[in-house]
Amino acid sequence: MTPIAWRRAVPEDAPALSVLGGATFLASFAHDHPGDALIDHIRHAHGEAYYLAALADPEQTVLIGETPLGAAVGYALITPPDLPVPTDGDDVELKRIYLLPGWQGGGNGDRLMELVTAEAKARQAKRLLLAVYPENERARRFYARHGFAQIGEMTFMVGAVPFRDLIYARTL
Repeated sequence: MTPIAWRRAVPEDAPALSVLGGATFLASFAHDHPGDALIDHIRHAHGEAYYLAALADPEQTVLIGETPLGAAVGYALITPPDLPVPTDGDDVELKRIYLLPGWQGGGNGDRLMELVTAEAKARQAKRLLLAVYPENERARRFYARHGFAQIGEMTFMVGAVPFRDLIYARTL
């Protein structure tokens, strides 16, 4: 498997993050999300403007993984919590964590979660939160392996279509 080099993303990475975000979201959810809603969501939630704003915000961190030739194949977005559960200043949210299918397995996800955990600890977070689609069994197993447990539920909008998400937390 081609190795991945991880680093903090910079504003010049916004175009790559937009393409990568759209591609990974499509690969993960095209099997059971309506096409029009899926495309609408990707255009808004994974546009370059979204990533430029995230990269400009000092409270958000984007980690990007690239092949030796510079192709973006994975990323994680860490933000202040924006989930419908009680939180405090000691929590951070893992808003997004994705790898292209060809780079899943082989420890790449584990390495990315290590980097996310290190970032959360550097922020002096006591708890790491995330939301996951209940039908995404592979992701749920991955999170359980990394010490996450369900603490709530929420509605996640894909375009104008509501989906149920589970909220997980892990004590750091």
